[in-house]
Amino acid sequence: MSSEISPQVQNQVAQIQQVQQQAQTLAMQKSQTDVMIKETEMAMEELNKAADDAVVYKSVGELMVRTDKKSLLDSLTEKKETLSLRVQSIERQEERLNSRFKQLQEQLQSMIEPDGSN
Repeated sequence: MSSEISPQVQNQVAQIQQVQQQAQTLAMQKSQTDVMIKETEMAMEELNKAADDAVVYKSVGELMVRTDKKSLLDSLTEKKETLSLRVQSIERQEERLNSRFKQLQEQLQSMIEPDGSN
């Protein structure tokens, strides 16, 4: 066998590397989103401990705006739901990438060993 790698194999390896990079990016996004969910849950937990008539503030950009507890809880609940949907979307993308990765690996393997022998 020659020591040169065919353009098809090089292309296949490049595609595999691209899929791996995309998977790493998704894993990072998922991790960041999970952290945001945990922070939101902690905020909701603390807010639930506060009295119903407690003075609470909501961060709006660079400002802290006074708001009522129920409104803030509703906002945090909505934020958590949105983040959870984002995690689900990322997980679906991860599944598709994993499937694509396996497919590319199998194709590469068949290019390297077309008859199944060593």
